[in-house]
Amino acid sequence: MVSDDIWAGLADQFADGAYASVKGRVRTYVLHRQLLEHLPPPPATVLDVGGGAGHQSFPLAEAGYDVTLLDSSPAMLAKAEQRLQRLPTEARRRITLVQADGENTEKSVNGRRFAAVLCHGVLGYLEQPEPLVGQLCRCAAAGGVVSIMTGNAHAMAVRPALERRWEDALAAFDASTETGVLGVPSRADTVEEISALLSGHDVEPVRWYGVWLFVDWLEFGGAELDPGDAEQVAATAEVEFEAARRDPYRGLSRVFHLVGRKGPAISLRPIG
Repeated sequence: MVSDDIWAGLADQFADGAYASVKGRVRTYVLHRQLLEHLPPPPATVLDVGGGAGHQSFPLAEAGYDVTLLDSSPAMLAKAEQRLQRLPTEARRRITLVQADGENTEKSVNGRRFAAVLCHGVLGYLEQPEPLVGQLCRCAAAGGVVSIMTGNAHAMAVRPALERRWEDALAAFDASTETGVLGVPSRADTVEEISALLSGHDVEPVRWYGVWLFVDWLEFGGAELDPGDAEQVAATAEVEFEAARRDPYRGLSRVFHLVGRKGPAISLRPIG
């Protein structure tokens, strides 16, 4: 994360627009179900680093988890505060908001260790992933979960190809950076690279998933999905959930979700 609040002019678009779309709802739903396969039962503690407006971690608080949301952006935290006020009283009591840079996470939470540490959609905005990944791993308790979602460098050509930007698509096969859908420069990683970083910090990579696939293709292909059609949204989310856990589909997703578990240092091995 950076010191200047690059999200000041994007908070409304991101929190109220992107997450309200079919694509945004699918992301939240799919990640939530994937997380529940690995999280200990509530009231376990969850740290959401770069958690923005709380779209991923607030549902966990409603499910009984003790959530700390950390973000560097005052604008995004203001959005989180707005959304916080709409939650049931018991859920609000289980949520703490912290303004801090991700690279200072351990210090900002006073060295506290958590049963789960989430970092979704953040690494791509950093020049290098390693400093933040190290912080995430240090903040996980023994046996705790580390959950990272970031751009998939192996699928960089998908978006420009679907937008029929053929020269850009050709260049993207060997690229790891792009200008994202919000107009902010971003960088992508590979499952193998982030797995190696986790292993170097005593976190064993356990499983990885895609997050969305078909909704991406439809959107960039010019198709529109109606977020007000609850039946269509639910059906879409179920298909995306299955695609996210199966080969070859998960490898074609523009983002991936990698889950690791804190433990003794081990050598990296293939994960499922």
